[in-house]
Amino acid sequence: MSLDLRSSYAPLLALAGAVGLLGGFLGAPPTWLLAWVGLLLPLLALVARWSPVRAGVGAAALGVAAVALWPVPLMWGAASWLEVCGAAAFWAVPALGALAAGGHLRRQASRMRQAVRDGRRDQQLELARDLHDFVAHDVSAIVVQAQAARFVADKDPEQAVRALERIEAAGLGALASMDRTVHALREAAGARSASVPGTSELPGLVERFEGGVLDADPAAARALSREADTTAYRVAVEALTNVRRHAPGAAVVRVRLHRAAEGIELSVANSAPARGAGGLLGLGLRRRSGTGLAGLRGRVEAAGGTLRAGASADGGWRVCAVFPAQGCALG
Repeated sequence: MSLDLRSSYAPLLALAGAVGLLGGFLGAPPTWLLAWVGLLLPLLALVARWSPVRAGVGAAALGVAAVALWPVPLMWGAASWLEVCGAAAFWAVPALGALAAGGHLRRQASRMRQAVRDGRRDQQLELARDLHDFVAHDVSAIVVQAQAARFVADKDPEQAVRALERIEAAGLGALASMDRTVHALREAAGARSASVPGTSELPGLVERFEGGVLDADPAAARALSREADTTAYRVAVEALTNVRRHAPGAAVVRVRLHRAAEGIELSVANSAPARGAGGLLGLGLRRRSGTGLAGLRGRVEAAGGTLRAGASADGGWRVCAVFPAQGCALG
């Protein structure tokens, strides 16, 4: 419905109400007045539904008065004041009912628009978190590999070349993550049609990570729901990013996906970093805002799983997420 048509309802109701009142007091036939009331009632509902509040209030007051007072001239001098007031109150009921019906539709439409805005805002926040989580991993890899290449460039050019190749792969991964996010943001319907990485991409993720070792059971991956699958990949990305940031001296980082007694378990464990090489992974999970341990735990729990993180027996750090297998519940 066009804005011009909506804005015309209030003036039209005001004009019709004034004509109805004037016609009643000038002695118009009762049948004419009753037909005029039939016109005013839908106009009242339309004004309550579509008109701007300021313009609609005055027009609605005039319309209600015209509907309520139409029998008063016919009863003038032949009925008591009590009867006249009763008739006016009786006819005010359908007028107020028409206003209430239009107002109810207006509130429902307003709630629907608010729900759409809330949904879009939540989606934008989700996409922003996706972009941060996935790109941060690749950018941190670029930084670390660039630092390594700088130190070994003179002594071992071959190592520097390999570091540059890893920088290139991480840069392409970051661009792909940004492309997915931008594509999803541009979807006209607001639906996220861009694919989100899952556990099928763990081999490539771990391969790009220096010292990474992957032990993944394909059957366990197939037992994950779609939401759990993407969340498990996110846990791996977050954990590996924090290893790179806070335990760069860790010789081995083991990523394992397998079936456990509680469900499907994804764990990321790093060995103790060499002395002077950096802090623990747990510091990053506790102190990073927005996408740290609390945010990650919320995502895992939303997928029906549980998350644990803590120091391991060998002095390293271990992050473990357990998800229900499809058709099973967590104990």
